[in-house]
Amino acid sequence: MNQSHPQITPQISSETLKARRIALVKARWHGEIVDQCQRGLEQELAHAASQEGAPAYTVDVFEAPGAFEIPLLARDLARSGRYAAIVGAAFVVNGGIYRHEFVADTVVGALMQVQMDSDVPVLSAVLTPHHFHDSEEHRRFFFDHFKVKGAEAARACLALLETRLAIRAAA
Repeated sequence: MNQSHPQITPQISSETLKARRIALVKARWHGEIVDQCQRGLEQELAHAASQEGAPAYTVDVFEAPGAFEIPLLARDLARSGRYAAIVGAAFVVNGGIYRHEFVADTVVGALMQVQMDSDVPVLSAVLTPHHFHDSEEHRRFFFDHFKVKGAEAARACLALLETRLAIRAAA
């Protein structure tokens, strides 16, 4: 049986889709670690822009007190129409009270809801390690790991935006 697939085009405006701005909303808990996500994101975007014909993106950075507040700011930024994509970054650890998994699940679910409601890509660099000990070794590991996550978020943004522009062009 031959099935036809309906043509799906992004509902986001062409201007927003072609915007050369990405918003990063980062939580301030464990800020020195989360800041590495920004470094990785910006470095990877700069590297990509140095390639011939690749678009350059500017990163606007917004700070949230903690992870729980990131989705609200992401929603406001998505509604602004200024950003082609939004990245949320936080480090949610078990502080001795069983709520870190609830916080992380809630934040990531809310980021997905913002993305689906606004049609603006919202990517997550919200990490919840299974075990984190406030030791030099763990701090160093996650310090380095957040830079990697920032670079991965940059590549994901670029790939997603390229695909969405191709879908729009084919419509």
